[in-house]
Amino acid sequence: MKTSFDFSAKRALVTGASSGIGRAVAVRLVQSGASVTAVGRNAAALDALQKEAGCTPLVIDVEDAAALERELADLPAFDLVVNCAGIALLESAFDFQPKNFDAVMAVNARAAALVASRCGKAMVSAGVRGSIVNVSSQASLVALDAHLCYCASKAAMDAITRSLCLEFGPYGIRVNSVNPTVTLTPMAEQAWADPAKSAAALRNIPLGRFAQVDEVVAPILFLLSGGASMISGAALPVDGGYTIV
Repeated sequence: MKTSFDFSAKRALVTGASSGIGRAVAVRLVQSGASVTAVGRNAAALDALQKEAGCTPLVIDVEDAAALERELADLPAFDLVVNCAGIALLESAFDFQPKNFDAVMAVNARAAALVASRCGKAMVSAGVRGSIVNVSSQASLVALDAHLCYCASKAAMDAITRSLCLEFGPYGIRVNSVNPTVTLTPMAEQAWADPAKSAAALRNIPLGRFAQVDEVVAPILFLLSGGASMISGAALPVDGGYTIV
C-alpha cells in the first residue's frame, strides 16, 4: 500500500504493541515521523520493536488497572492514542464462564476506557487537540458463534468511543473506532489456515478474503490524521462488506 501520512513532531501512545496490528501501527507511526511509546506485556517483543523502530517501550499488563493508572500518571500528554490491546477467550454461550467475561472486558473495554480517559485529560490540560482510535472488531456489530465475551467487549468499546467523542469533542479531541474482520497477523494466519474453517467465514465477506494488516493500519492512521478532522464518534468497518447484513 502506498498510503502515506505525516505525523512529524507528534507524540503517540500505542497499546497492544507487542504484536499484530498494534506493532504494525507503532512502526508506521514512527516511519511517519511520530515519537511512539509502545505499550505491551511482552518485554522481549517490545525490546525488539525498540531496536527496529526506535519506539519507547512500556512493559505493562493493561488488565492491571492500578498499575496502568500509575504508569499513565507519569507520561506526558500525547497527540495520538491507539488502543489496540485485546484478548479473546472463546467459548459456547452454553459454557459461559464469568471469570472469562471479566478478563476479556478488563482488557478490551476497561483498559481502553482508562487509557483514553487519562490521556484525554492530559491532552486537555496541555491544550492538545488530539485523536484517539480504538481498535474494535466486526464482532461489535454482528453476532459470532462462541464469541459472547468478545462481542460484548467490543460492543462496549464502541459505546466507550461514542461517550468519549461526546465529552472530549468540545476540547478538539476526536475519538473513533475501527472494526476489522479477521486480519492476517502471523497468529491469525495459523488459526485460519484450515480451508474448511476459513471457507465458512469467507462466504460471509463480499470481497471474498480476510484483511491484510496494512489494510487495517491505513484506516487507523487516517483517523489519527488531519484528513479525518471532521470525523469523530465513528465505528468504521474494515471488513470487506461482512457487516452489511
